[in-house]
Amino acid sequence: MQIFYAPGIYGDSWTLDEKESKHCILVLRMEEGTPVRLIDGKGNLFDGVINRADQKACGIRIQNIIKDFEKRNYKIHIAISPIKNPERFEWFVEKSVEIGIDEITPLICRNTEKLKIKPERIKNIIVSAMKQSLKAGLTHLNEPIMFDEFISRNLPVNKLIAHCNSAFGERLKIDNVYSKGEDVVILIGPEGDFDEIEILKASKAGFKSVHLGISRLRTETAGIAACHSIYFLNQ
Repeated sequence: MQIFYAPGIYGDSWTLDEKESKHCILVLRMEEGTPVRLIDGKGNLFDGVINRADQKACGIRIQNIIKDFEKRNYKIHIAISPIKNPERFEWFVEKSVEIGIDEITPLICRNTEKLKIKPERIKNIIVSAMKQSLKAGLTHLNEPIMFDEFISRNLPVNKLIAHCNSAFGERLKIDNVYSKGEDVVILIGPEGDFDEIEILKASKAGFKSVHLGISRLRTETAGIAACHSIYFLNQ
């Protein structure tokens, strides 16, 4: 069944915005009486039926609401450096949303080469991936932030930094430092990894050093691996 994004939805009827209405009526050629599903980005799933097939303002009659649809008892926040190729960063965003991630923060590190992202484009990718993977909660995209400022913030107790430098003591597997049901924030560095000063600062700020296996992963792959590791440990 086709899914549409309806932020702010309430009551027993709703009108899709022009973008979703156009996709519904012009692209998918849906008609009155067609069943659809709506998600509000706040965790609720709505079953409905089209009662006005208008390409600019498609009307939906709500038939059922599932509150807190597939709600998880933990949150994943990944702070990851933007990378030179924006398509690879966007790939990370798309796939992490499909897996299930609550928050993404672009992290500006010493070795970060690309300091900016395209927030509106990335937010559109988040919405698309949310609908495709039937997630009712909208992943929050934060503004880019400097490394030092981020690690100084009040963050969940379980704070991890994934890096490749073995000179700073043992890097543990995620399942050695993470317990099912915990909120977690994971730092993923840029091409070239975090530098030594950043690793030391993160350690002093309470971040535990972890690795993501024996392979040396690209930034976007490391982000996906970290996200899926937490997802897997919570199954």
